[in-house]
Amino acid sequence: MAKTIKEINEKIKHGKAVVVTAEEIIDLVEKDGIKKTAEKVDVVTTGTFGPMCSSGVYFNVGHSKPRIKFGGGSVTVNEVPVYTGFAAVDLYLGATALPDDDPRNKVYPGEFKYGGAHVIQELVAGKDIALRGTAYGTDCYPRKKIETLINIKDLNEAVLFNMRNAYQNYNCAVNLSDRMIYTYMGTLRPNIGNAYYCSAGQLSPLLKDPHYKTIGIGTKIFLGGGIGYVAWQGTQHSPTVKRKDTGIPQAPAGTLAVIGDLKQMSPDYIVGTTFQGYGVTLTVGIGIPIPILDEEICKFAAIKDEDIWTQIIDYSEAYPNCIPGSLGEVNYAQLKTGKITVKGKVVPTGALSSYSKAVEIAEKLKAWIKKGDFLLTEPVAPIPGAESGVTFKLLKEKPI
Repeated sequence: MAKTIKEINEKIKHGKAVVVTAEEIIDLVEKDGIKKTAEKVDVVTTGTFGPMCSSGVYFNVGHSKPRIKFGGGSVTVNEVPVYTGFAAVDLYLGATALPDDDPRNKVYPGEFKYGGAHVIQELVAGKDIALRGTAYGTDCYPRKKIETLINIKDLNEAVLFNMRNAYQNYNCAVNLSDRMIYTYMGTLRPNIGNAYYCSAGQLSPLLKDPHYKTIGIGTKIFLGGGIGYVAWQGTQHSPTVKRKDTGIPQAPAGTLAVIGDLKQMSPDYIVGTTFQGYGVTLTVGIGIPIPILDEEICKFAAIKDEDIWTQIIDYSEAYPNCIPGSLGEVNYAQLKTGKITVKGKVVPTGALSSYSKAVEIAEKLKAWIKKGDFLLTEPVAPIPGAESGVTFKLLKEKPI
């Protein structure tokens, strides 16, 4: 039994495709087996909704009269600095950017109430944004200063371009020290007082296609409430990490770079988020359809939380100092019970990603496909897999 994406798209166009979520296929496989389910089901939809720091938007504000060249100058939007090192009025706003007057962690732990991610959410929501810019002036771009309001509906282009999203598995974070610590994995209580994890587990896109059999460059996805595409592998893509016999990575592995039209997106799925003592990030909703082309893809799509394992990592000493090793393994079924055991101690768990939102995204993508509003794409090139030898490398520091 084998299908093609072209065949599945024809079924979608005629309203005959069988589409289920990554939760629903688990029950189908348990009931009917891999072979029968693979023959019946055409598409499995996935979802994840969690903080993804390596995110941002590029946009073009159009030319003023007289013209101004921001390249080489400086620009803020709602007092948050944007990167101007492009052409005259092309700008990039990073999710983690902070206003210059934010005290950061000078008053520890910092509050980080507002940053780039919040501006991005307000842009998506259609709010007016205050833009202030200065330039050095040229003969063709004589203006040296501007203060104005911008709105997403008036921008020439506004594009979400995220360099590292949809992490394939991630650490479970704890704190071995005797003090509270503030991290991108949340506030961790002393003496293993709690544990945080960040994945949708059995709904997470790259965990349901762990060898990137169907997800590649050019794959069309649900991104932030609109349509986006996989642009490349994400930064820190590391598919060669150790895997279980199931093929599922046991630690942070693959990542995706994604792109999409911000004007299509929703503030329900693009959310500015604050981490006390750490900074600002963007919580992003992503859903990826997995075409069930054969029994192997169906088997991976039906992987359950109890078969997805991750590492318990100390964020007080080991993580910040790049010390290898793990305090043990835990699966997502255990994490989702609300408690795990670490070094003989029962520890409460919490999720930084929203499972209910992941379900919502998978259901919304399913509805789009069933209505014929979303066709699948053939990847134009593969994402590097375990056989590629691609791995994440630490910085090799050299004296200057």
